Amino acid sequence: MVKFLDTTGVSNELAQIIKTAKERLIIISPYLQISDRFKEMLDDQDRMKLDIRIIYGKSELQPQESNWLKSLKSVRTSICKNLHAKCYMNENEALVTSMNFYEFSQMNNNEMGIVVSKHNDSGVYNDIYEEAKRLIRISDEIKVTIEKVVQKEDSTKNNDEGFCIRCQTGIKLAPETPYCLADYQKWKKFGDKKYEEKSGVCHICGKANSSSMEKPACTECYKKNKFLFK
Repeated sequence: MVKFLDTTGVSNELAQIIKTAKERLIIISPYLQISDRFKEMLDDQDRMKLDIRIIYGKSELQPQESNWLKSLKSVRTSICKNLHAKCYMNENEALVTSMNFYEFSQMNNNEMGIVVSKHNDSGVYNDIYEEAKRLIRISDEIKVTIEKVVQKEDSTKNNDEGFCIRCQTGIKLAPETPYCLADYQKWKKFGDKKYEEKSGVCHICGKANSSSMEKPACTECYKKNKFLFK
């Protein structure tokens, strides 16, 4: 039976599809920015030597993302022109959804989707699988190469580390979500992207700054790290 999922259900089902894959795993998403949670799952499945295919539609990967993908031995990556579909499947289940394999989408957007079981709905599952294989065939497989990570000046921290703009806690560098989880939940109650933190700091360098969700970095850091901002 086809099952409908809301935002939380989609995220949880995606995790299950990755974790329970035994033979193959297909990830189709126009945008690619993988959270630490899903990276850990894919790292583990890579050790099991699964057949993992990742098809995406935008080639502008950050160096850290490219380097991580390069480290996976079982992953084959392809770019599909004009890709808009989002589908995640293993040998038993297929998830068709509005959610990209993108950390910002998983944390901020309202999503929905359906999950199909091969055991209960083999016809629908097979139709999805055939379309996934077609997208793989028309995609251009790429060799992800190691890229030099740009070093930020006036900073001794790692390139993937940032600061919560409200409490200054060290967090993953991600201008789309410049809060720690606790402060993000507080901010989300109002959701004002222009709200400036009274005792805020720059998300990148950690220095005092009137940061907001819309402008989380000081002017100097923004100019040096424009590639981080979409």
